[in-house]
Amino acid sequence: MSDSSERTVVHVMRHGEVDNPTGVLYGRLPDFHLSPLGREMAERVAAHLGGNDVVHVVASPLERAQETAAPIAKAHGLDVATDGRLIEAANVFQGRAFGVGDGALRRPGNWRHLRNPFRPSWGEPYVDQVVRMKGAIDAARDAARGHEAVVVSHQLPIWILRSYVERRRLWHDPRSRQCTLASLTSFTYRGDEIVAVTYTEPARDLLPEHLRAGARPVKGKSPGFGA
Repeated sequence: MSDSSERTVVHVMRHGEVDNPTGVLYGRLPDFHLSPLGREMAERVAAHLGGNDVVHVVASPLERAQETAAPIAKAHGLDVATDGRLIEAANVFQGRAFGVGDGALRRPGNWRHLRNPFRPSWGEPYVDQVVRMKGAIDAARDAARGHEAVVVSHQLPIWILRSYVERRRLWHDPRSRQCTLASLTSFTYRGDEIVAVTYTEPARDLLPEHLRAGARPVKGKSPGFGA
């Protein structure tokens, strides 16, 4: 039985910027790696957490998440563990260019995938994302009891997890997500219960303006089906 007064913090980090010159929705596709700026973002967060009591680092199996986790683990003398539950949300538009202003929403062939934003109909159900992400961060909590863990995942699953914990509806406008590249959404546990959620952006100054939280979407950029 866990000690109900024991404090554990699980920092859930979104990966850094990805090298994606063709602008496709890369989803779960392999071989999408961090850009030089993405690696700088990862190093920035590693420095930010350098003095923290991190005893466990775990990441999605996708390369961009593993590469983001690596400098954090190295700074604490740890190996990067892998948890498949942290992977990006499944998406039928994976591998295609799908962005604001590119006409994708006007193409009849796409309409059947956009018919139900509440589930959503274009990919993995929000409820399924909650179940796997909550299981993954609880496992990280168990691995780091009384200390801190860093978990590296992807924007949509992180935002859906946070929405669930904060008791907000799961369907949402993708532009409203507070989960920029290399951001930390930190869950504080007392025993087995989450008692607080905080959000920080250690690499904010490295973010292009259009990628900052609350920024207006740019033509040709993804509306946020996952990244």
